[in-house]
Amino acid sequence: MLKGKDVYLAPLTAADLQQMFDWINDREQVLFNAAYKPTSEARHQEWFKSVQNRNDMVIFTVRQVETNALVGSCQLRNLNFVHRIGELQIRIGSVEQRGHGYGTQAVNLVLQHAFKDLNLQRVYLHVFATNARAIRVYEKAGFVREGLLRRGAYIDGNYVDVVVMGILKEEYLHRAETAS
Repeated sequence: MLKGKDVYLAPLTAADLQQMFDWINDREQVLFNAAYKPTSEARHQEWFKSVQNRNDMVIFTVRQVETNALVGSCQLRNLNFVHRIGELQIRIGSVEQRGHGYGTQAVNLVLQHAFKDLNLQRVYLHVFATNARAIRVYEKAGFVREGLLRRGAYIDGNYVDVVVMGILKEEYLHRAETAS
């Protein structure tokens, strides 16, 4: 378990699936970071079974420290242990749970796991250029903008630019040293 001030990261379990199923079928929430595609319970169960056996992914739930309430999920995916890189993806589940710093804390905990436990050298992510709140969270965590995929995604009838961001291990370690 990776613990922060207000949230901690824990393994994804079958008990979390219903809440996550509700989140991925909430059109308005999904549009913050993906095209909306309704998912059936059967496909959701298949997805859960498949991620349990993957070596290129680590997935966590994000939970409140005080209540153990599930507030989101995050993962390192496309892990490549030859190049020592991975892609970060995070979702805070509902509007009411945003704006409390949970995403910022979760990103920092995932980076701690990536660089200290998995010994990655680089973590990168893709974020819609229109998602200013998420970009601020990533910049606070030390990510830098590395590029722009113009019209990189087709979301809700419109093309959206996609920002590519990354952080290197030495950047993370430097930030961690200066923060303490």
